[in-house]
Amino acid sequence: MTEKPTEQTIETEVLIIGGGVTGAGIMRDLSLRGIQTLLIDKKDLCAGASGGNHGLLHSGSRYVFSDLHSAIECRRESTILKHIAPQCIEETGGLFVAVAGDDPEFAENFGSKCEPAGIECTPISTSKARELEPLLSDRLFKAYRVPDATVDPFHLALLNVAHAEMVNGSSFRPHTEILSFICKNGKIEAAICRDNRTQSTITVRAGQYVNAGGAWAMDIAHMANCKDVNLLYSKGTLLVSHDRLTTHVVNRLRPPGDGDILVPGGTVSVLGTTSLRVDDLTTVKPTVAEIDINVREGTAMIPALATARYIRAFSGVRPLLQSADNADDREVTRGFALLDHSSQNLSNFCTITGGKLTTYRLMAEKTSDLIAERMHNSKPCQTHTTSLPDEESCRWTEPGASPKYWYRANDPEDMILCECEMVPQSAIDEIITDAPGAEDEMNLEAIALRSRAGKGPCQGSFCGIRITSHLYDRGHYHDKTGLIHMRDFFNERFKGMRTIIWGQQAAQMELAEALHCGLLGLNNLEDD
Repeated sequence: MTEKPTEQTIETEVLIIGGGVTGAGIMRDLSLRGIQTLLIDKKDLCAGASGGNHGLLHSGSRYVFSDLHSAIECRRESTILKHIAPQCIEETGGLFVAVAGDDPEFAENFGSKCEPAGIECTPISTSKARELEPLLSDRLFKAYRVPDATVDPFHLALLNVAHAEMVNGSSFRPHTEILSFICKNGKIEAAICRDNRTQSTITVRAGQYVNAGGAWAMDIAHMANCKDVNLLYSKGTLLVSHDRLTTHVVNRLRPPGDGDILVPGGTVSVLGTTSLRVDDLTTVKPTVAEIDINVREGTAMIPALATARYIRAFSGVRPLLQSADNADDREVTRGFALLDHSSQNLSNFCTITGGKLTTYRLMAEKTSDLIAERMHNSKPCQTHTTSLPDEESCRWTEPGASPKYWYRANDPEDMILCECEMVPQSAIDEIITDAPGAEDEMNLEAIALRSRAGKGPCQGSFCGIRITSHLYDRGHYHDKTGLIHMRDFFNERFKGMRTIIWGQQAAQMELAEALHCGLLGLNNLEDD
């Protein structure tokens, strides 16, 4: 007899739906104002666009021609984030470079366009640009330096959630999906959710409800019969190289297009991005055609991209504010909108949508201002001046962090489980015990999100086996479920590799197949 899923009721002051960096930022902002929150996501932190981007902390330079307001917002917010979250940011600096065939007038006007946005922009000689970045094309004819940087969105989201939990006991529940709302007399009385692990029903009763669902925000609003959220969806595909090819962020000095940004991060570089209008959010994945476009376009500014080894491709969906049907998605504003839904006869529901990773904190501030006003809370925003804490369980997403902490500990018993990224046993133990969203039986994908495990050239082929074995030894896994988690982890890794299997990466995949199918037989493993 099948056991009936249990039901649970949770009460909180504010329910936040959507575990991207914006939802995590709202959780932190409200907590600092003394307001208790529950953050939920149907998957996990950064499962959408927050985890599917190139990690660029915009100086605003990219938008000076098309969206001056967004450019100014990016410039201001990037400055704030460099002060409050330095542990999540690498101040790489950025270059904008024009190559033969690009519009000389566009390139010449770039500096004057940055000026009204307050963005520091310095013209440099092409010889100086190639001195800074030796792999740049010798066909350069214009170059500028700007204060771009890179940011780790996973570390950022984890620290926001961890800080909120420390401040006032607010909580985060992964794998918790919103199913419907109970509305009465112009208010939401409860949210009906499902735990996607146990299939049990959870009723959440809150005073205020925040929709921070990213690309799914329109669907969530429709559950509350709100028809005032109008989004279009732009899919972007990016490539991860085996090596770090540049020290600076390198941008093509032309109107935004495919394959025109190379972003260094840790030991790799991320090349992107394409822009393709999509309607179905469930089938988003990289295609061979998109890979070819990115490499072809990127090669014009960095020829080495044509022969680089790529270890992964991934796609994300940008939720953009609706505009005319024939508008180019790249021309749609990168600004954000906060909808209070008063026109939809609801007084305790709001939606925050649009925007960028760089402006997440500002989006969270504006949303929290609205919620605090509704709750008659007069405490001002503190997130622009209050630094994010150095929470140890969140540190393992930082490239190079593992050897730094591992060598410092000098523990010969602390075995390295992921050799590509030097992730030790102690990191895995700390994550499954203390990291935000830790669960009784954490799967490998959740562990990888909170660490560098599986991010190297083998894409988890070896460390997936080692980590699973370690979790069985620790009693974290007890039965066949651990093997299923390992198989599912490898399947997720393969999704990002299937379009870039050539050269050395093809040999890597042959080895992985031999291990996972020939040796372990995971292709024949069946769910109970």
